[in-house]
Amino acid sequence: MSEIPATNPLPPPHRRRPRYVGKNPRRFEEKYKEHNPEHHADTVAKVIASGKTPAGTHRPIMVAEILEVLSPKPGEIAVDCTLGFGGHAREILARLQPGGKLFGLDADPVELPKTEARLRALDFGPDTFSAHRTNFAGLPKVLADTGVDGADMILADLGVSSMQLDDPSRGFSVKHEGPLDMRMNPQRGQPASALLEKIKPDALAALLEENADEPNADALAQALTGKQFATTTALADAIRAASRGLKKDDCDLAIRRVFQALRIAVNDEFSALENFLRNLPACLRPGGRVAVLTFHSGEDRRVKKAFEAGLRDGAYSEIAREVIRPLPAERHANPRSSPAKLRWARV
Repeated sequence: MSEIPATNPLPPPHRRRPRYVGKNPRRFEEKYKEHNPEHHADTVAKVIASGKTPAGTHRPIMVAEILEVLSPKPGEIAVDCTLGFGGHAREILARLQPGGKLFGLDADPVELPKTEARLRALDFGPDTFSAHRTNFAGLPKVLADTGVDGADMILADLGVSSMQLDDPSRGFSVKHEGPLDMRMNPQRGQPASALLEKIKPDALAALLEENADEPNADALAQALTGKQFATTTALADAIRAASRGLKKDDCDLAIRRVFQALRIAVNDEFSALENFLRNLPACLRPGGRVAVLTFHSGEDRRVKKAFEAGLRDGAYSEIAREVIRPLPAERHANPRSSPAKLRWARV
């Protein structure tokens, strides 16, 4: 019997990427050009020029001011306690060479591997940069585990990264509908939806006041507790319904404050910050510098008090007397920088 000659299988037919509805992409997933900046530099540049942040990225805030405060030098040891997209780390790393090293901390298991790969692609190898999956409260353990006696400079940018805010699947924002989650580490703890189901009205009111300075905390707490909100838009709709009579801008502010308060609670951010501030002086070498970026009064108040107490106790030799804010040009180019406040201290 003669053999049947083998034939090459036909390649799968080419399928065009599904087109989005309208002139411009609206959904996070549709912004494929912004997700691939190395192939679509012109598109990314246009997005940045419009004052927006390209999807899946983050624009570091007050870079020049932070570099001036920290003054990184070749051979020094630095810690970026909130690595995020790696924008601050990239600039610091370049100034630590030759011979310096940066430890990058981040609790987000989704974004940390991406940022590590991004910095590796810039030729920052293991001898220069190492990534550690933990939040900033884990700083003393990271230094102990790596055999480092302290850092010459420490940075903590306490803001939520744009990659998290803009991704609907993370549930941090009402910008697009997504599950009401808000966890920095989706593998640990309970989502915001579970918190709202279990919490009592008086506890939620206290949480809204403490975490977001919400003036209508009692009324909102009564309206939101004990209910099931599966999505971010469902919660936003309930806040709007409970805020009838407010102007649209005031209603939008209430939504942002409630989301902020829940995010802080879900991730236990204030406890982590207080642990970080308490251990901070012991993690710095003589002459060490620390810079902390905050984005709301609860964070800034804790940093200010900790630095003032450290100065009185002799833990710090100098602290910022006045808060540093972004310049008008940066606030215009990147509106998300507007609430930022920078404080620093030296041992």
